[in-house]
Amino acid sequence: MEMERRKEELEKKRQKLAELRRAREERKQVFTTATQKQEEKSVERSRKEQIDDLVKSLLKDKATGDHPGTPTSSKSDDVEPEKGITSHHARLSSISTGYSPGTSVPQSPSILAPSRYIPDFSSFEAVILDIAPKELILYSKEVQTTERSFGPPPPNEDEIRAKFLKEQEEKEKARQAALEEERSRLEDEKKKMQQLKDISEDVRKKIISSIFFVEFIDHSTKIVERVLNENYDYMKDYSIIKDNENDDQSGSRVKYVNSFFDDRWTKNRSVTDVNWSRKNPEICVASYNKNPMAMNEPDGVAVVWSLKLLERPEYVFHSQSDVLTTMFSEFHPTLVIGGTYSGQIVLWDMRSKSLPVLKTPLSASGHTHPVYSMQMVGTQNAHNLITASTDGLICSWQLDMLAQPQETLELVHAEHSKTDEVSVTALGFPENETAAFWVGTEEGIAYQANRYGRAGGKAGINPYDVYKGHWGPITGLHFHPMTGQHNFSDLYLTSSVDWTCKLWRAKSISKPSTSPQTITPLYSFEGADDYVYDVKWSPTHPALFASVDGTGKFSLWNLNVDTEVPIVSTQVGSQAKALNKINWDKEGRKTAIGSSDGRVHIYDIGELANPRDDEWEILHKTISEMTTENHNGRYVVAK
Repeated sequence: MEMERRKEELEKKRQKLAELRRAREERKQVFTTATQKQEEKSVERSRKEQIDDLVKSLLKDKATGDHPGTPTSSKSDDVEPEKGITSHHARLSSISTGYSPGTSVPQSPSILAPSRYIPDFSSFEAVILDIAPKELILYSKEVQTTERSFGPPPPNEDEIRAKFLKEQEEKEKARQAALEEERSRLEDEKKKMQQLKDISEDVRKKIISSIFFVEFIDHSTKIVERVLNENYDYMKDYSIIKDNENDDQSGSRVKYVNSFFDDRWTKNRSVTDVNWSRKNPEICVASYNKNPMAMNEPDGVAVVWSLKLLERPEYVFHSQSDVLTTMFSEFHPTLVIGGTYSGQIVLWDMRSKSLPVLKTPLSASGHTHPVYSMQMVGTQNAHNLITASTDGLICSWQLDMLAQPQETLELVHAEHSKTDEVSVTALGFPENETAAFWVGTEEGIAYQANRYGRAGGKAGINPYDVYKGHWGPITGLHFHPMTGQHNFSDLYLTSSVDWTCKLWRAKSISKPSTSPQTITPLYSFEGADDYVYDVKWSPTHPALFASVDGTGKFSLWNLNVDTEVPIVSTQVGSQAKALNKINWDKEGRKTAIGSSDGRVHIYDIGELANPRDDEWEILHKTISEMTTENHNGRYVVAK
């Protein structure tokens, strides 16, 4: 912009100089023309006078009788011929110049009297030339540095005052226009409010009951509640030093976070399963059985709860049958899977409504008995859902095609009492294993089974290895997660209605037994006073696991600290209701506990979730001691 402005100023100055040169040339041309005309007039006038003088002299010579060229003096006879010639030349010279000094013009005595010579003054026409004065340019020392050194001169006081008054008038006009616009807007809003006040009761009810209004209110209030449930202290003063003496004590205790309950959907129902989302760690899903007091409601529901929305559920999904187990899909964050009492596998999508988007048909090709356990195995690109029902049927499904199972496997045992079918109540796969799995049954025995036939065995239950130790139905089975310095993926825990939890070592799959063999547990934990309904390993701490029982007690066990009693035992709820299920979040810091009164309790275990560097080594030594004692014939029981 500055270069363009300078170019414009230089161009204006060039035009001004060109105009000055053009005016100067015009004035010069006018002066030259006037001078030539004056000279021409002078020449014409002098010639005319010379002719007049010559005519007058000829007339005088004729009147006196003299011959032109003869001397007029009385002594003309004495003049020599040379002088006569000279006089004649002088006469010619006087004709050419108008007059000759020293020579008088002969005049007739009868016409003119003798007189002296009078010069002829001619008039001269004056030419006035308007020549502009030379422009005087003054340079300052800042002429090469200032931006506006060639600009127009600064305005005077009158111009400044006029400009200021003009700006003030424009500002006043703009302010008046803004006030007028604001006044008009307020009037329009007032009219709209008046129109809203004037709507009828029927129109108001129609607006409130419309689906768009309900969805808008539901979505907006959820956002507001999430913001209000943030526990950040906005008034925190960092200059105040607080007493932190109780930090160590609080680190060794579990902390109650919240209890989820909804009067409409979870009242008079029991929690049958809980599970955390791996993609969104702040949400968990809980499944519920039927409400006998509300016949018009769905028999089963699955509710998604959020730690950022404490007062009501995030999503509610319906089912035609009691939902006995549920989970988030590990590879599809928006999908929720449920196993029902009727044997159907239902699939809900959080992007859709409350009804299932897919479900298995009630046919002989799938489950026809209650499904109490299921697990997702495989990877992102190749995974299957494995489900087990109490009739001993194992099915493999693909979530995008639930019309029929991909594979079916019937678990039968020839030496099983009453029927050959094995009633499966719990199912578990070792970490990174997709073919071999273990099942817990109603008679309290655990079996190892294979999805596919392999060398030394066929698909189905391995009839030779019998994991016997419980005296009641097995309610939970969970394999140790494979993390850390040592591989403990062959360890699994079981819980039972015989008031115990037991620790087992799974026999190697590559060395199947060829004769019947009874395998006993490595250790038995008998700290409960009622049925133990579930048990789960911690996903981050190698020696830590949790169990829940029928008295409402939540117990934390650490094999590296004490194997006799739990390190923490907490009474959950004020009414001591039975606790049906427990599950850890992805980070291993929070647990979700499902109660028989329809509540989901969230507990934070704090620093207990953080393992030390030597935890894996200590657990390895502890397991080795248990294995040695078990091989020596000593059955280890924790009392």
